[in-house]
Order: sequence, then C-alpha cells, then structure tokens
Amino acid sequence: MKSNIIFLIVDALNLIRRVHAASPQTALEGTIQSLKRAIRHNSPTHIVAVFDGVELTWRHSLYKTYKAGRKPMPSDLKSLLDQFPKAFSQVGVESVSTPKLEADDVIATLATKVKRHGGMASILSTDKIYCQLISKSISIRNHFQRVDMDKNYVLEKFGLPPNLLIDYWALAGIPSTSIPGVPGIGSKTATKLLREYGTLQKIQQAAVQDLIKGKLGQTLRYNIDIANLSAHLASLKCSLELGWNLKSFRLLSKKS
Repeated sequence: MKSNIIFLIVDALNLIRRVHAASPQTALEGTIQSLKRAIRHNSPTHIVAVFDGVELTWRHSLYKTYKAGRKPMPSDLKSLLDQFPKAFSQVGVESVSTPKLEADDVIATLATKVKRHGGMASILSTDKIYCQLISKSISIRNHFQRVDMDKNYVLEKFGLPPNLLIDYWALAGIPSTSIPGVPGIGSKTATKLLREYGTLQKIQQAAVQDLIKGKLGQTLRYNIDIANLSAHLASLKCSLELGWNLKSFRLLSKKS
C-alpha cells in the first residue's frame, strides 16, 4: 500500500563533519545551509536528523577494535556540537539519538519502517554502509557530490548488486570502521568470488569442500568465523523498537 510519505533521514554527524572538514570556521552555518538545500532537493513531508548515541554499541561488544582507527572529532567541533540540534529545530528538523546505538542502525530502522508503510525514504549521507538498504523505496543521497547512490552506482562501484554488499564486506572488510574481513582478500577477489559462487555461504561451502584450491581456499577455510563476524558487524539493524511515531517528524508541523 502506497503512502504520500517522503522521509528525509539525515546522518547528522556525517553531514556536520563533512561541512566542518571543508570550512571549520563556518561549520554551523554551512551545515544549516546544506540541510536547507537537501530539503529543497527532496521536498520531504517528514525529516529527522539522527545522531549517534554516546555510549559504546553492540558492535564494540562483539569486536573490541571496532572503529579503533577512526580519527577523533576535532576539539573545536566537539565544543560546538551541542548547538546543532537547536539550529536544526529552527529550520523544522527534529534531532534524535538512542543510547548504545549508532545512527546507522536507527536510520536503517526508520527507513525500513517507512518502506513498510508504503512511503519513500531518502538517507542523506556519504556513508556507503547504507547502500545495502537500496530499493525502490529507499535511496541514498550523497549531498556533496550531488549523486544518488542507487543500484547502478553500487554496480559501478562494487561490481555487485546491493543485496550482496554485506557478503562483500564480510570478505573484503571495511577499513574505515576496522571491520576486518578475511585476511589477504581485497575488493577484486571478493567481487570475483561472489560473481562465481553467488553468496558468502556458498563460497564457504566451496572452500570447505576443497573446490577452491590453493592458498585462497585455505584462507577461506581458516577464516570462516571472522568472515561471519564481519558480515554481522556490517549488517544494519532494521527492526529496532525505537518508540517513535513518524507523525512527530512531519516537516510542516515543525515549521508552524
């Protein structure tokens, strides 16, 4: 059943940090201007800015070095961060966060809920982790390059459709978040294996049955657990109980 919901979901820290990196002195003003442009481009009926919770998440519990290599937030931006939710609210955008949850999982759950209700969700972020969600109802917008990261984008970037990205990252890893993948397997090998065997599970079955010969087969056999862990870490949670009503994120109600 279709609805008229067009929900713009903003990966808040992704937007803020990108603007700050380009123009530290005007990060607050620049972020608001970027947000206004995104609203004009998407013409949403609903909008929300999602921030990370401040505590460590379930991914850190599973894998202690998750995001260990990520650069800390610049001190000048950290001191400014509390001002963003108030500035967002002045242009009709609610800000939310959930303890012990990354914005990624909250955003994935919100987008999936909109999809189930027959609406359209657009995620404003440069983070490719969201590409696993791509469908006719969920799109990813790289605001800075003015590119929609759709199915064709994923096929061009990874050589695989969106539904195989988790399996791809299970093999190749994600350096930006320290998700390990299988040691020695890079992007080209991961893509080649998935094109040949179809899924991570079938690749692992082939390796166990010694159908993948040599060092590659051995590597896959010895690293089944780390591949499965990497797949779990790369998978976004889409059915969290957040306790929010979509009506509270109506853009017009915030402006009135």
